[in-house]
Amino acid sequence: MFHKYKFHYRDNLTLAIPVVISQLGHTLVQTSDTIIVGHFAGTISLAAVSLSNSIFIVLMMIGMGISYGLTPLIAQHNGRDNFAECGRLLSNSLFINLITGIVLFLFTFFCSVFLLGHLHQTLAVASQAKPFLVLLGVSIIPMLVFNTFKQFAEGLGFTRQAMMISIWGNVLNVILGIVFVKGMFCISPMGIKGVGYSTLIDRCVMAIVMAFYVFRSANFKKYLTSFVLRHVDRLRAIQIFRIGAPVALQYTFEISAFSGAAVIIGTIGYHEQAAHQIAINMASITYMMASGLSAAAAIKSGNYFGSKDHLKLRHSAISSYHIVLVFMGVTACIFASFNHILPWIYTSDKSVIIIASQLLIIAAVFQLFDGAQAVGLGILRGMGDVNIPTIITFVAYWIIGLPIGYVLGIHFHLGVVGVWYGLVSGLMAASGLLFLRFHFISKKHYNQSRLFIEQQD
Repeated sequence: MFHKYKFHYRDNLTLAIPVVISQLGHTLVQTSDTIIVGHFAGTISLAAVSLSNSIFIVLMMIGMGISYGLTPLIAQHNGRDNFAECGRLLSNSLFINLITGIVLFLFTFFCSVFLLGHLHQTLAVASQAKPFLVLLGVSIIPMLVFNTFKQFAEGLGFTRQAMMISIWGNVLNVILGIVFVKGMFCISPMGIKGVGYSTLIDRCVMAIVMAFYVFRSANFKKYLTSFVLRHVDRLRAIQIFRIGAPVALQYTFEISAFSGAAVIIGTIGYHEQAAHQIAINMASITYMMASGLSAAAAIKSGNYFGSKDHLKLRHSAISSYHIVLVFMGVTACIFASFNHILPWIYTSDKSVIIIASQLLIIAAVFQLFDGAQAVGLGILRGMGDVNIPTIITFVAYWIIGLPIGYVLGIHFHLGVVGVWYGLVSGLMAASGLLFLRFHFISKKHYNQSRLFIEQQD
């Protein structure tokens, strides 16, 4: 079996590793924010970060999902040597993402002003969360600009530059976050707002640098000859949106279930809420790595689907499943083996550490399911199959996962652990159903192409 998939392992990993690192950039911003706040601002501020992120991450994933609509289209047209169409798609995608960013910022502002005070959260937590959430909302606009050019470059197979920009962007975010939160170099201590400002500055710089790279690099000249921002075409915009909107819904259904879990946990207590933030942030790191593998799988699936090589598509997709299962198995072992040590990275509050260590054991269990469902979504997205997977994610997380978590956590008094059991059940359902969908669709296309070749002969 290894020799059968050896070429695809190497090919997919070469493409995926830079994507994984650049995908991590979005989550590592939140990770650094969480660590800085946990050590320098206290447990209530850490709970406020959890509350803000539980709302913001839903909106962020909506924006990211819409921006992902560009990548499979770019990969398919590049596979057909249709270079001019790639530039036209980029201009339409940039317009869509700018509008999306502004709308999401307005919604974030609305949530900050009108929603946070009505979620039955600890008053001190909600008051600190409001200004932080507004700053995160502003940052979503440059984040989507960065993501537009990132998805364009990655769709063409250029993945390392976004990786390097993400790495240095996170270094900048950490430095500015510590300076602003603690109050250094004659700057007054800002508390939780400090990490909000550092995140905003970091994302603005990353957007400018990524755009500069794409427009100045010789690698993209033949693709950008048709790029004109003011020439937005309704049909191309709809084409991007038809892929991006279902992808956004897929991410929204999953992430909003986790956000709903955070709100439910917040009604239990702020120690539990802070522990949830630690565990879910660590799980988010591994998820974004799996999401990077998913993005690479979407690109390769798009290439093979565009060139109608369905046998290689199946082999490439299955090799992506192998890679993510091995990787998530390793992270599961790390979570289970060091569950009492890892929370100390975020906080020194022993009550929070005890709860977080229990949650990391559950997080270890759902690593495999989380990775499998992420890759399954990416493969199907590359093939242009987005509507049925969207329904699958809704059923898995909102019909199965979150209700089970609410019943176990609140009605059966299992608390935060019960809520997390529900999340595991949702991930399990999603991963299984998405794999069955991939197997059905890929087999159908492969059999049709083989029948066509036989008829030609």
